Amino acid sequence: MKPALDETHDPTRKSWVAAANDPGCDFSIQNLPYGVFERDGDARPGIAIGLRVLDLRALARRGLLPVPAEMFEAPSLNRFMAQGPNLWRKTRRLLSDLLDSGNPVLRDDTATRAEALHPIADVRLRLPFDVAEYTDFYASREHATNVGTMFRDPKNALMPNWLHIPIGYNGRASTVVVSGTDIRRPQGQLKSPDREAPTFGPTAKLDIELEIGAVIGTPNVMGTPVTTAEAEAMIFGYVLLNDWSARDIQVWEYQPLGPFQAKVFGTTISPWIVTSDALAPFRVDGPAQDPAPLPYLCQDGPRNIDIALSAALTPAGGPETVISRTNFRHMYWSSAQQLTHHASGGCAMRTGDLLGSGTISGPTRDSCGSLLELTWNGRDPIPLEGGGTRTFIEDGDTLTLRGHAQGDSYRVGFGDCAGTVLPAATKRAHS
Repeated sequence: MKPALDETHDPTRKSWVAAANDPGCDFSIQNLPYGVFERDGDARPGIAIGLRVLDLRALARRGLLPVPAEMFEAPSLNRFMAQGPNLWRKTRRLLSDLLDSGNPVLRDDTATRAEALHPIADVRLRLPFDVAEYTDFYASREHATNVGTMFRDPKNALMPNWLHIPIGYNGRASTVVVSGTDIRRPQGQLKSPDREAPTFGPTAKLDIELEIGAVIGTPNVMGTPVTTAEAEAMIFGYVLLNDWSARDIQVWEYQPLGPFQAKVFGTTISPWIVTSDALAPFRVDGPAQDPAPLPYLCQDGPRNIDIALSAALTPAGGPETVISRTNFRHMYWSSAQQLTHHASGGCAMRTGDLLGSGTISGPTRDSCGSLLELTWNGRDPIPLEGGGTRTFIEDGDTLTLRGHAQGDSYRVGFGDCAGTVLPAATKRAHS
């Protein structure tokens, strides 16, 4: 059964913010994603509508929202996210009503609009929530099969546990950054097959991982597992996520315990959290799971989401090239299953925890979510618009992830998730 829909999902609903009614606009009245913006040195939560951001603190101070103004005083959404689905939905309904084209309360209140509604181009977008912990999963069957084929035996590309358990590892919350933050090329231990010992230096195989991140709103108590239905209700929303990866560092370090330095140097997320409620109309069945998962991982109803995704590469001074198009619906293990497994041993999940889906790859080469797969570890360079090729990311390149769910004459989008690569540091931190 699909999640229940209400008036906020009505595809015919229009907003008095005219740009929100453009069918190609990411931030329709059916979306209302949450973020944090800074204006005149003051950062506070807001929602995106059309080409504008609506100040939630200003609305709460004027009594237009069902929460005390203190809920939106901090430059973070964590306090609001911790309140749970009932308040999330009540707030969404009130915001949708306030922005409805037929509602004069805010539309005709010139003073409040001047205080609370600002062009997105005139504000600085901040990290939308304080990241408590960050876990990255490895949940696309196509991606896992491609990597296993590349580096192990093609006949045994998947490890024996992969079809039974959502595989994940703990990342670094400290280096999760918002879109627009530059990424410094990492350094680490490298060992080529023709050398007996490793060397230390900048990665030559810098890569992206096109992912979706699930943002946890309500926590669970340590020692208390959750069902997949409970896990679904704990997820406040989703962000685009680029888990930057250094493949040559990774291949040397990852056995026996998995990635470490190859992943911890930077993870970029979009500035807008698209809520679970906004994505409810786009729930779809995922791939058939065979063998059937153990009972604690079983799901009731469609738990994948139809989100069209793309990755683009722009060299310094050059045009953009879209290098991948894929879809979140391909994921073998859903976000609810990932969260359920994470908590199954008694782990206390906290407000602001971030769960990366793992690289999202589809069934064709051009739908792969990493350069490792797109170029087959550098064997097949990608041609760029305007000339040149890429096997992996070069200094000065900007990588941009985009994603949206497409409704009938409206769009639920995430905005851009972008980062530009800077050269490696010229000296080591300990020197």
